[in-house]
Amino acid sequence: MEKEDIKKLYGWIQERVNLDRGVTEVTIKFEEPTEGDFKDAGFDEEVVILTLRSEWWPAMVADILETPEYAEPGESLEQILGYARDVVQEYVWKRLYT
Repeated sequence: MEKEDIKKLYGWIQERVNLDRGVTEVTIKFEEPTEGDFKDAGFDEEVVILTLRSEWWPAMVADILETPEYAEPGESLEQILGYARDVVQEYVWKRLYT
């Protein structure tokens, strides 16, 4: 994959990471894409294989959802959301940009 394709991919995945403001705590909501979502967004089968079907995908999802647990007290909701979205960038970039 080309550098620009990877940026498009992680940007698209990052849009699916959002805050879910509970009554007592902040949580991260990740609308995990399906193979159909990838294809509807214009990504080909190779991208599905390299992400959704990869061994690292479940670990990324877990790290995204656990992000608030590692936030420092007093960090803003925007910071926490930014950290969760950074998880996506780090995973995708590290595994697909060679």
